[in-house]
Amino acid sequence: MAHGVRLVSYVPDAGHKRLIELCQADSSLRTVSLTSEEEAVGLALGAWLGGASSVLLLQSSGVGNMVNVLGTVRECRLPFVMIVTMRGEAGEFNPWQVPMGRAAPQVLEAMGVRVRRVERPSDVAAQVGDALRQAGDEDAAVAVLISQALIGIKSFQEQRDR
Repeated sequence: MAHGVRLVSYVPDAGHKRLIELCQADSSLRTVSLTSEEEAVGLALGAWLGGASSVLLLQSSGVGNMVNVLGTVRECRLPFVMIVTMRGEAGEFNPWQVPMGRAAPQVLEAMGVRVRRVERPSDVAAQVGDALRQAGDEDAAVAVLISQALIGIKSFQEQRDR
């Protein structure tokens, strides 16, 4: 896999569903389902010490769970990439998603994470590749925020049908 990524951790999320399935199907990757986003830092640190890179897949509401542990990422200069599906943007059906969705970029930046935002499908691969390079070259944390408009808006009906 590109950039030495061997581990993909995630908290199950409909916005990442297809990517999670692709990662699980790739025999060169180890995928780990998490109960909470901060668990990914220990996994990433272990992978890094073993010479491999990792990526965390999460949604913007999970950024709030990461605040304390991102201090460890910064102090250890851990190359750490997060792909964040955004919630709380235009058309959001769940009002509880709005505050963290709006605050996620600033929260990440306050914790020393470099933030990139993707609005168009054609930009996703390039932005993730650049984030992986930047994290490795600078021993830094980088988050790629995937616009809610790009992944689609969830509805109450979708939630009831599950």
